Amino acid sequence: MLRVDFHCHTLRSKDSLTSYAALLQACRRRGIDRVVVTDHNTIRGAREAQELEPERVIVGEEIMTRQGELLTAFVKDEIPRGLPALEAIQRLREQGAFISVSHPFDLDRNGHWELSDLEKITPLVDAIEVFNARCLQGGYNRRAQEFAQAHGLAGTAGSDGHAAFEVGRGHLVLPDFHDAAGLREVIQQAQVVGKLSSPWVHFASLYARWVKAVQAKK
Repeated sequence: MLRVDFHCHTLRSKDSLTSYAALLQACRRRGIDRVVVTDHNTIRGAREAQELEPERVIVGEEIMTRQGELLTAFVKDEIPRGLPALEAIQRLREQGAFISVSHPFDLDRNGHWELSDLEKITPLVDAIEVFNARCLQGGYNRRAQEFAQAHGLAGTAGSDGHAAFEVGRGHLVLPDFHDAAGLREVIQQAQVVGKLSSPWVHFASLYARWVKAVQAKK
């Protein structure tokens, strides 16, 4: 059985300063066997991290569509932000990627989904993120779990870690897999493990944005 964090960020996200080395060290320390690197609208960080530990890192991307955010794994070709959700999903399906939906009911974030939009894409995705450790209210995750169950969808779980100390706060325990097709075969057997992070972790993202804004002015 593997412990997999499906939602982590690196310094390639606009709101993270986490180096690849720090991310991977945190995974080893916390017993995370696989980590899906899901930087915002880019796979550059995931690819670079994967070069360091090919067996541990899965290339993913968190994609901001016009309707909400998608959370993906085994991405081969980067998907740009701002596309209609159906177009982004079509591009992902063409490359065989695993498609989940980021924190769909978290009203505290820009990437949440309107119910009508979420229901339109439900037949086209593989899973719903049913546990996100950065949600400020546990009810957001419970609603995602209820939605996934009602629609017969699998669930993903992740720390949404933007700082290395968050890694592993949310993850799945599931049988081994090696690609998107294999993940689809085993994910219904997964067990969600998670504990909400302190609200203070969001200040790490604010600090990262500030640091990068200062660097950009130099």
